[in-house]
Amino acid sequence: QVQLVESGGGLVQAGGSLRLSCAAAGNIFSINLMGWYRQAPGKQREVVAHITSGGSTNYADSVKGRFTISRDNAKNTVYLQMNSLKPEDTAVYYCNADVPSDFPNNDYWGQGTQVTVSS
Repeated sequence: QVQLVESGGGLVQAGGSLRLSCAAAGNIFSINLMGWYRQAPGKQREVVAHITSGGSTNYADSVKGRFTISRDNAKNTVYLQMNSLKPEDTAVYYCNADVPSDFPNNDYWGQGTQVTVSS
């Protein structure tokens, strides 16, 4: 199993920056893909960004050019650097880890961290 703990959320003005962190523990060597998702009030959870174990990244169109996902394998931590934040980025942000060997229970989630962007 894998445990994920997020940190770094908060309140920021539009145009500002925040960095989210997600520390992984447990069966970390079985993790394939890690990512960040977000869920705004009244909306479905949506993917923000993914990063593979090899470092390849993928972003939602709404955050391309503003957000950067990275991982520090030595610290078992994934980061989401968020710049030029907009009010529509306001949501609870969740860290996700995919562990194929645990299929069908291969998705692990953190507890979520609130990001609020004021206009």
